[in-house]
Amino acid sequence: MFDPVIAPSGTLLGLLQRGRGDGTLHALAAPRPEALAALNHCVLDDPRQDWQVENRSLYYARLYLDLDGGLDAIERHLFDPRDLVDDDEGRTGLALAVLGHLASYGRGDALVLLRRYARTGANWTWALDELALRDDDAGLRGLAASVLARFPGGPEGDAALAAAVRDAFEPRPWRLWSEDPRESVGARVRAAREQGSFHHWQRQMSPTGPRPEWSVQAVFDWAQQGLDRGTPLHVPAARCLGAVAAPADRAAIVEAARGGPDGARCTALHYLAESRDPVLLDLVESAVRGPSRTVADAAVAAFERMCGDDAVDRARGWVHRPDALGASAAGVLACRGGAEDAPLVLGALRETVRADGPDAPHLWTLVDGAGRLGIRAAAPVLRHVYRETASSHLRGRAARALAATDPSFATGFAVECLWDCEETTRELAALHAETGDARVAERLRRLAADPAEEAEVQTAVRSRIGPDAPAV
Repeated sequence: MFDPVIAPSGTLLGLLQRGRGDGTLHALAAPRPEALAALNHCVLDDPRQDWQVENRSLYYARLYLDLDGGLDAIERHLFDPRDLVDDDEGRTGLALAVLGHLASYGRGDALVLLRRYARTGANWTWALDELALRDDDAGLRGLAASVLARFPGGPEGDAALAAAVRDAFEPRPWRLWSEDPRESVGARVRAAREQGSFHHWQRQMSPTGPRPEWSVQAVFDWAQQGLDRGTPLHVPAARCLGAVAAPADRAAIVEAARGGPDGARCTALHYLAESRDPVLLDLVESAVRGPSRTVADAAVAAFERMCGDDAVDRARGWVHRPDALGASAAGVLACRGGAEDAPLVLGALRETVRADGPDAPHLWTLVDGAGRLGIRAAAPVLRHVYRETASSHLRGRAARALAATDPSFATGFAVECLWDCEETTRELAALHAETGDARVAERLRRLAADPAEEAEVQTAVRSRIGPDAPAV
């Protein structure tokens, strides 16, 4: 997938793309055709920075319900001719997930589209997973012949079917189909399930990689082989080193961390970090100055794993460096520093936003640190990150930090957060939003009654509107 193009945060489209609560509120106040056009744009052109972890489907499904939106645009998108040649699940995954939520709300047209796509679409496994959660047994049984027809008879088709059964996220359809009396359905699915179980057993019986009887050098060699193949293994190799290394091996490990081959050096650095060996702090700086970017990145990552006062003291000396180690040091202070480090964390937060914008990777720990340290002077920059970031997860972290630093949060952003796309942000809002706002009272009641809402959110809601809570 290409990086999504995100509209400005002050526009309806930009708000909806970010999954902000204000997106829903503005959409409900906008002309309905304009709101539906923006909503369809988001669902058909996934705006998430990381579609595998960020939530949007329930957020968009609820807005379809509120706007009484039709599904014609989603239907055209799913059954576009591109689907015949583009099997990237990121192209259709969001639309299918939205249909799944709509089906759970009783939208029969969404259920029909999911069944149809499961029969003919390229991303049929996603559609089948959605149906596994929402469809009845009769509906799922009706899909068996169409799905199995995707796997022609013969060794290759049977192997592909076994892999599909083994890797299915939701096993319910396959269990139902294994009970089918037809030889072409039930017997074939049962055979595929048995083959998948046998494959899993074979992998368990034939493990690859390091074993406890390996030597320290063997682990280093394994890490280097992985790096030569383009597969960095130094983090798992460091764990393996913990199993095979003896106190007498420390000198060899330190020497490898100081100047060994890249694979061994990265492994040794991570091992020393896991061992909380103070010698690592001296090795990190020289590794960062060296010519190998792989080693430099590993050294920075190893430093971030260090705990204790020595690591925090060293971070105070490195925080002003204009490189990755300086950014890492700021993160260490944000996570483990004390109140005296608040000015350094605030300075790093401001500089990161100024230099790299509201989506900089290092902002995550700095935002958390501003909240952990209760830095009230950080509230203006946290509000900027909240408004502008395209990451709904970072926005949620900014909201949590604002709850700890901004006295106006309860009457401001907390109200909007009740409509946010991320359940953790809605949970935070349910705990903090000022109930004197009529919108808050109504929203809390709706979240409490919504069967699709997450349990943690509803628990937070009930703490505000339950029998022992103040009247809402």
